[in-house]
Amino acid sequence: MSETQTSEAVSDLFVIGGGINGCGIARDASGRGLSVVLAEMDDLAQATSSSSTKLFHGGLRYLEYFEFRLVREALIERETLLRAMPHISWPMRFVLPYHPSMRFESDTPTSKLLSTVMPWMKGRRPAWLIRLGLFMYDNLGGRKILPGTRTVDLRADPAGAPLRPEFETAYEYSDCWVEDSRLVVLNARDAEARGAKIMTRTRVLQAAREGDLWAVEVEDRETGARRTHRARMLVNAGGPWVGKLLKGAIDVETREGVRLVRGSHIVTKRLYDHDKCYFFQGTDGRIIFAIPYETDFTLIGTTDADHPDPTTPAECTPEEQEYLCRFASRYFAREVTREDIVWTYSGVRPLYDDGASSATAATRDYTLKVHGEGGAPVLNVFGGKITTYRRLAESAMEKIAPYFETRRDRWTAGAPLPGGDFPVDGVEALIEGLEAEYPFLGRRWARRLVRAYGTEARAILGEARRAEDLGRDFGASLREAEVAWLVEKEYARSADDVLWRRSKLGLRLTEDQAAALEDWMQGERAARHG
Repeated sequence: MSETQTSEAVSDLFVIGGGINGCGIARDASGRGLSVVLAEMDDLAQATSSSSTKLFHGGLRYLEYFEFRLVREALIERETLLRAMPHISWPMRFVLPYHPSMRFESDTPTSKLLSTVMPWMKGRRPAWLIRLGLFMYDNLGGRKILPGTRTVDLRADPAGAPLRPEFETAYEYSDCWVEDSRLVVLNARDAEARGAKIMTRTRVLQAAREGDLWAVEVEDRETGARRTHRARMLVNAGGPWVGKLLKGAIDVETREGVRLVRGSHIVTKRLYDHDKCYFFQGTDGRIIFAIPYETDFTLIGTTDADHPDPTTPAECTPEEQEYLCRFASRYFAREVTREDIVWTYSGVRPLYDDGASSATAATRDYTLKVHGEGGAPVLNVFGGKITTYRRLAESAMEKIAPYFETRRDRWTAGAPLPGGDFPVDGVEALIEGLEAEYPFLGRRWARRLVRAYGTEARAILGEARRAEDLGRDFGASLREAEVAWLVEKEYARSADDVLWRRSKLGLRLTEDQAAALEDWMQGERAARHG
């Protein structure tokens, strides 16, 4: 049994959970002068926050549920976030094919209203309704950077080429892409730069009130060492585990509950040549996206299915794979089959349990609850979506503020994340500059580095004049210098951390190359720790 050690310093906040909500709150709080400790039991973004559909979007379909506040907040955030992270987020155009005969089985408020006032439509969506929704989507959020909606003739536009011939008309609108797991890591890095302590592979065993403080016992999952941290307030941002933490390690009485919903995705060989995305509506009331992914692939998702137990690994089941293939095949001229799939992933969204009848209908809004009865307070975070993570953090600080004096007010809206300190339209110039300074890179390698690290790409490349100057080649342009950066600066400890969360190079490396990377990383780690 490992000896328990007790930390001396008392922090203001102890944050449980290294997903986007936990890291976002840690960053905001640290920037306001609070002392913060964060514990994540695995790698940063290992669960839900690396398993999203990778979009900063308002949620067009949420308008059907009259979630106007959520949509408006998310639409405003798109452009705020674009300015703060132009390296890992960028605009995309989405194509929504329309056919007058399309029918939808749905129990949304909009569907119920239509069936009452226009019963002869029998589940069909009139074009004017879709256009009205897109008009609201264009204008709810005070759009300044992104272009608005336009009508597309699919018989003449390149976006129509991959689709079945019956689709002649579409609506094209704007949303944004984001590298979700990199977003989490950059928030953690910025929090640490502002004074936070970030602990990965650290499990919270128990949190108990000791008067006006929380005593939080943690275990290092790699060494088994235990330590007790004390904090004036606890933040439970455990994502899918928020409910289990409440009933287990924290043991706080609450009526709030969490509904776990699994979202699965498939990645296929590239299905079309242009750079636009598709928004497909299904006859079952659901929607999916088909999105250009990592240059050579297409990302398709997501499903919605209840997932009661967070300890059960989230996997894209064969049935979900088949469902997504069939769904996409109703639109694409060429049938999408499971043979096209090169990778799948699945994540569990911890939605606030609002009693909705289906996983699809459950609210994507967030709920924050402070419990201060019995001593030191705890803030529990339920729900949320990646687009509104920064606003969630600000809302969390409003809940936290009565317990602390902070040195500053809201500050994150205008603050770039690491590597994002360049103009929102400056990506191409940054790529060209990098390629000119390091001619051995070539356009594709330079683009990958800028899209991952922004202005920090030069810090990784240093004085290199040849590719060989960057050390060992692990494959797919991944060199030793980059891996060292990820280990030293971005908390990476395993090959999976590097290949599936700090990047998606796992799509390109062979099993032998991935194993060689793991061996090298563990060897370097052993050498450093003697």
